[in-house]
Amino acid sequence: MPTDAALLPIPQGHPKKEERSVLGPDEITALFTRDGRYLCARWGRPVAPVIFGLSDETLEIFRSVTRAALADAGHPIVETDPDMGANLMMFFVRDWDELSGVPDLAQLTGQPDLHERLKSGAADQYRIFRFDADGGIRACLTFVNMGGRLADAHPAELAEAMMMRAMLTFSREVSPSAELAGLIRAAYDPVMPVAAMDPSHALRLAARLPRQ
Repeated sequence: MPTDAALLPIPQGHPKKEERSVLGPDEITALFTRDGRYLCARWGRPVAPVIFGLSDETLEIFRSVTRAALADAGHPIVETDPDMGANLMMFFVRDWDELSGVPDLAQLTGQPDLHERLKSGAADQYRIFRFDADGGIRACLTFVNMGGRLADAHPAELAEAMMMRAMLTFSREVSPSAELAGLIRAAYDPVMPVAAMDPSHALRLAARLPRQ
């Protein structure tokens, strides 16, 4: 299993809701295929979120959206994870240099050069997934640079985008939409595996999406 996701820039300005047709097997396969390998994994344990770097008002918005996203997927939220304390961590900074002040960042991420890599790139966000033995998501760390293009992002829309991107191991950037929400619900159906590496899994997901 891969240990992290690639650099995924957030669109300029506000994250926009996509208008698109019902997702088919080919589209779903593309959403979870990177370098020719398919991987669709969901959380395999209850989510214990913690968010750093937001004002109290904005923090409450993110907390509400987090609870709503997990409830929509039918997945539990808890105060603490027995192994990690918090397993969904979001760090919001105004500049990537602020990451240098995060205690034990290298140990937390397993990437000693993360700070410098983000500074030298053009990404607005970076996400790291960790996995349990069964392939389910064990932890997700998201780093978001709120400077520049994201300075005027609407908190609720940004929160929705961040949560959707943390719910499954998407191989590319996705934006909130009704179809995407339906795909996440399908992936969290108890009869579906917590992780799949066979592209035929996309057929099973497509079969569970509502017809329009």
